[in-house]
Amino acid sequence: MLPRAVGPLSSAVIDALARRRPALHARPIDVPLCEADPYGLDLQLALYTCYELHYRGFAGVNPRWEWNPSLLRVRGRLEEAFLSAVRHDVGEIRPDETAGDAMDALSVEPVDGTGPSYYLRDTGTWEQMREYFVHRSLYHLKEGDPHAFAIPRLIGQAKASFVAVEFDEYGGGRGCLVHQQLFADLMDAAGLNSTYLAYVDDVPADALASVNLMSLFGLHRELRGAAVGHFASTEITSSPGARRLVEALERMDAPEPCVGFYREHVEADAVHEQVVRTDVVGDLVAREPHLDRDVVFGIRARDVVEDRLATHVMACWRAGRSSLRRPPV
Repeated sequence: MLPRAVGPLSSAVIDALARRRPALHARPIDVPLCEADPYGLDLQLALYTCYELHYRGFAGVNPRWEWNPSLLRVRGRLEEAFLSAVRHDVGEIRPDETAGDAMDALSVEPVDGTGPSYYLRDTGTWEQMREYFVHRSLYHLKEGDPHAFAIPRLIGQAKASFVAVEFDEYGGGRGCLVHQQLFADLMDAAGLNSTYLAYVDDVPADALASVNLMSLFGLHRELRGAAVGHFASTEITSSPGARRLVEALERMDAPEPCVGFYREHVEADAVHEQVVRTDVVGDLVAREPHLDRDVVFGIRARDVVEDRLATHVMACWRAGRSSLRRPPV
C-alpha cells in the first residue's frame, strides 16, 4: 500500500498517485521545496515513493505513473535537493585522491568502532537487533536491485564482474537462496513482518535516505561512477560488519535463519571485495579515467548517509529509547 504522508512534499506525491489518473500531459504537481530539509522525513518519503514506482510499485496505483512527466519533474527537484546536500557533506575531493585509495581506506577496520554492529555485538539486546532488522528491511528485501540498474551502463570486464557479484546476490540462480528471500526468512524467524515495504511507515528518514541514495545513483547514467563506488563500498564493508552481527546473534542465541543470513554475507562478500576492486572498479576507471573521482564520490556519499543512520540509531539506543518511529509489530 501507499505509505502515509508526513508533510506537504510526501502529501503532494502520495495524493497524486492515489487520486489522479496518470495522463500523459497531467497538470504540474506542486511541491513546496523552498524550505524543505533535504535529509528530512517528508522529502525522503516523497522521494522513496517516487523511486518505488521503478521497483514493485504500489497496490491500486496505475503503473503508468512510473514515466509520468509531471511526477518525473517532481522527482527531479527532490533529487536535486538531496544530491546537493550529499555533495556538500562529502566535500571536496582532491585531485590526488583515487578510487584505489578510497577502497584501501574502507578496508581498515577501526580498533574502537562505535556503530550499531559493534554495539549489538558487545551489549545490544534482542529487541534492538529486531529494530536493526526493521531499518535494514527496506534495502535487504530488495537487495541487489538498486545496484542492478547500473549494469546496462557498464561494458567489458566491469560489466561481466558486476553481474557475477549480483548473480550471487540473486542466489546463484536458486530462488530459495536469493538474498532478498533469505532476509524475508530472517524477518519471519525474528517474529517480524517479512512483507515487502511492511515497515516503510515505521523507519526514520535516514533509513529511507540510505536506499534512496542507491536508487538515485542507479537510475542516472551520468552517476554510473558513483553507483559503482557505492557498490564497491557496500561489498568491501559488508563482510566485517556481517561478522560482528553473526557474533551478536550467536551471543543472543538467535534463530538460525537470522544467523545464516549474515553468515552468508561473511563468506560471499569477502570474495566479492577482490572482484569489485580489480575487475569492476579497476576496469571501469581504466576505460573511463574521468569517472575515478565519481567512484570516490559514491564511496564517500554512502559514508555520509550511513553515518547519519548510525548516529541516529546509537543516540536513541544510548538514551534508552527506540530508534524507530513506532515499535515493530
